[in-house]
Amino acid sequence: MRATLILENGAVFRGESIGGTADRVCEMVFNTSMTGYQEILTDPSYAGQGVVMTYPLIGNYGVNSADNESGRPWAEAFVVRHLAERGSNFRREGDLNDYLRQYHITGIQNVDTRALTRLLRSQGTMNGMITCAEDFSMQAVLETIHAYRVSGTVERVSRKEAEFCPAEGETLCRVALMDYGVKANMIRCLQRRGCAVTVFPAHTPAATVLAGGFDGVMLSNGPGDPADNQDIIREVKKLYDAELPLFAVCLGHQLLALATGARTRKMRFGHRGGNHPVKDLARGRVFITSQNHGYAVVADSVDPAVARVSHSNVNDGGVEGLEYLRNNCFTVQFHPEASPGPMDTEYLFDRFVASMQKGGAQ
Repeated sequence: MRATLILENGAVFRGESIGGTADRVCEMVFNTSMTGYQEILTDPSYAGQGVVMTYPLIGNYGVNSADNESGRPWAEAFVVRHLAERGSNFRREGDLNDYLRQYHITGIQNVDTRALTRLLRSQGTMNGMITCAEDFSMQAVLETIHAYRVSGTVERVSRKEAEFCPAEGETLCRVALMDYGVKANMIRCLQRRGCAVTVFPAHTPAATVLAGGFDGVMLSNGPGDPADNQDIIREVKKLYDAELPLFAVCLGHQLLALATGARTRKMRFGHRGGNHPVKDLARGRVFITSQNHGYAVVADSVDPAVARVSHSNVNDGGVEGLEYLRNNCFTVQFHPEASPGPMDTEYLFDRFVASMQKGGAQ
C-alpha cells in the first residue's frame, strides 16, 4: 500500500505503508541512532512525535519484550528508508512491522530519509502527516498539520498510581522517583545499586513525597514543552527547598531549572541519538551520551547564586547539566541510563546513591 508524508512546509515524500494505516498527525523529529529502535519507540519522551530514523536499515534484529522502556510504544509514527522484512537475532521474539501493526503505529518506508533529515535540520522540527489515502486535499491536510500542537503528554505517559520497585539485594536507600515519562532502565539502574524505588505519578503533591521518609528524590525524563507544566514546577520547587539529595534527568532537569528561575527554549531540531559528546567540566572529560530532547535550558538565564553549568554539549555548547549550590542537587540533560558508551555516565547514579548514604552531606 502506498503512503505519503506531508510536512507543514508543503514538502511531500511518497513511499510504502508499514505498520498501521490510520492518518497520523504529529511533530516530526529525527534520531541518528543505528540501533535501539524498540527502545526509541517505547520511550515516553516521544509521545506526540513521529520518528525519522536516519540509519537506512531498521528492524534487522526484530523485537523482544526485554528491550521495552515502557509498557507500550509512545511514538505516533515511524519513518525509515528500508524496513527489514524479517529480523535475525537470538533474542528475537517478533518482527518490527508486526509490532508496529499491533500498536497501530502508522509508518512509511522507501522514503529518502537523508533528504528528509537535511530538511528538518535546515528548516527545523515541524509537524507532519502520514496518510495512506490516494486522494486528499492538500489545503485541508496543511490546515490540520498547522493546527497540531504537542500538549498534555506528561499526563498521558505518567503512571496513574504509585508503584513500588524493590531493590536488588539489600536495600541501601529509599528513592522517590517522579514519573514524568520515566524509562524502565532508569528504575533498574537505581535498583541495581540497592535502591528501593517508589515511582509517583507526575502530579503527586510534594507534601505526599516528603512525608514518605525517602532518602532522596529523582526527577525523570518525559515529553513535551517543560514550560507547559506549571503545576508540576511549583511542586518541584518544594522538593528542591526540602534539601533532600536530588537528581534530575532530561525533562526533570528542565523542570528544576524553571522552578529555580531559569528559562528554557525550543531547539531548532533537538538532540536525538546515541552519539552526542558531552563534557563534564569538573572532570575535564568528554563522554558519549544518549539524548532525546527538543528543549534546552538557556545558559545565561541560570542564576549563578543558585547553580552553575556542570556539563556542556561539545557540538553546540548547550547546557547539558547543572550543579546546584545547595547541597547534593545536580541535574543532566542527557540519559545516563541509556548506556551508549556503554556505561560511561552511570557514575551519576553512583554519585546520587553516595549522597543519600551520607545523609545529604557532601
